[in-house]
Amino acid sequence: MQNILLHYPSPVQEIVFENHPFFLKRDDQIHPDFSGNKARKLHYFLDHDFSNTRRIVSYGSPQSNAMYSLSVLARMRGWIFEYYVDHIPTYLRDHPQGNYARALDNGMRIYTSPLPKVFPLDTLLIHEGGRQSEAEYGVAILAQEILDWQREQGIETLDVFLPSGTGTTALYLQKTLSILNPQSSTVYTTPCVGDAEYLRRQCALLESDPQWWPTILDLPRTYHFGKLYREFYEIWIELHQQTGVIFDLLYDPKGWMTLLEHRDQMGENLLYLHQGGLQGNESMLRRYERKFPTHTKDT
Repeated sequence: MQNILLHYPSPVQEIVFENHPFFLKRDDQIHPDFSGNKARKLHYFLDHDFSNTRRIVSYGSPQSNAMYSLSVLARMRGWIFEYYVDHIPTYLRDHPQGNYARALDNGMRIYTSPLPKVFPLDTLLIHEGGRQSEAEYGVAILAQEILDWQREQGIETLDVFLPSGTGTTALYLQKTLSILNPQSSTVYTTPCVGDAEYLRRQCALLESDPQWWPTILDLPRTYHFGKLYREFYEIWIELHQQTGVIFDLLYDPKGWMTLLEHRDQMGENLLYLHQGGLQGNESMLRRYERKFPTHTKDT
């Protein structure tokens, strides 16, 4: 198996957005194939030996960032990678692009059929988005990085914000920070897939004790995952224009909108976790430009 160099610790920079100062943890710079929360959630599988494994199986969206990272992991290990989806949009099937195209290039076998209920002993099942207990291993490294940086900066209390899909990163980040340095940090998140109740159910699948769960915030309006919204596109453009940083188009727009909506209830020192996902921007940006052609992209 080839070795891979993950760039830890990821840097922290100061930015100003909409006249608010923030610290920005640049997990998007960890590695082009394992950036952001995928590097953290899959770190266990990069760091341990799986000599009896021959196959990875996972499921989710056909443009998932986790899907692409798993295809790279399988290629590195010499494993078969099988991925299950509800459907593949006709346009994507006819014009492969983004994570879907890259995962296919890595040898992914994709199926539009129900996930099997039983697997051979040589098969490793990775739940959608990397939602499983092994993710705690890599997220604990992230928590220690944040605490080390916080102490170097002489910051007594630091709040952390990140948008969530399954909530895995936010959950294990809150849990580890609470154990390592009680009362020093609150992890805030917002649900991008489903609502707050869905996110609480996802957290409960991994950790039954709510004391370790992140604080969930949301917006008055309901936004459906993967659907295109003009305000998402606009804030994504504004983020780049004001900060010089390119963010993910799927999670970060709602993340920043929620953060600005609730900024006053958080502490003075706030760190936003940039979780990568930029590989998926290729296909998302094409969709936005087709739907909102009057907007000019400056990135």
